[in-house]
Amino acid sequence: MKEFVLKLSCPDQRGIVSAVSGFLSEQDCNIIESAHYCDDDNKRLFMRKVFVLGDNSPSPKSLPEAFSAIGQRFDMEWELHDSDTKHKVLIMVSKFQHCLNDLLYRNSIGAIDMDITAIVSNHKDAKPLADFHKIPFYHLPVTKENKLEQEAKLMEISKNTGTELIVLARYMQILSPALCKQLDGKAINIHHSFLPSFKGANPYKQAHDRGVKVIGATAHYVTTDLDEGPIISQQTVSVSHAQKTRELTAMGRDVESVVLADAVKKHCDNRVMRNGNKTVIFQ
Repeated sequence: MKEFVLKLSCPDQRGIVSAVSGFLSEQDCNIIESAHYCDDDNKRLFMRKVFVLGDNSPSPKSLPEAFSAIGQRFDMEWELHDSDTKHKVLIMVSKFQHCLNDLLYRNSIGAIDMDITAIVSNHKDAKPLADFHKIPFYHLPVTKENKLEQEAKLMEISKNTGTELIVLARYMQILSPALCKQLDGKAINIHHSFLPSFKGANPYKQAHDRGVKVIGATAHYVTTDLDEGPIISQQTVSVSHAQKTRELTAMGRDVESVVLADAVKKHCDNRVMRNGNKTVIFQ
């Protein structure tokens, strides 16, 4: 049976849960999953409801218009998703392909519910992998001189393919502030560190030199603040003094793949909500 997901946030006050649940009941909808959370710091309520239509429910197309009155009444920011409609995702990558390969495999077995529209890279290394999965590949080499031009081509590809989310799967180019602003909330990056520690190009060497006992990775939304966007997923693994940099690197790449896949899945399952520079994630 087709499921629908309603996500919303609004200033907290009495009657919101009752109003939303009552509306769905009046539309002959059956709620099969429900969760809400109130952030005491900013007095804002976040809610996610999963429901199915009943025999006497109106058409799905008419539900948003019917719900808009409640949205206006409580000053809500809300979205209604048809769970049968896959999110259209464009993946960007440079030379390291472990995260890309993991996402492509999970997509091929249905572990992540997404429609990959294209793979974009500043190198040609990933083209054979894209060809194997029959996904359009675009080579957009980036230099200081053509950076803005290539970013414009990227957005043209995104628009033409109907892309809703861009995933930076170890794409090792810093996006311009203008593009980051344009992609706010619509792009996920994997950072090869357990933020905020060990930023930079070689975090595993820094971790080894400092003798850390855990390494990790962080997936977050892209913002104009480099590597400081709202965090979606993080994981760590224990390490010891005996492990060399190459071993930490291999372990780190495994964690990166798992963390990025987790973040993309949560986004595509409509479980993530922005809360300022944080996220609310309904499990």
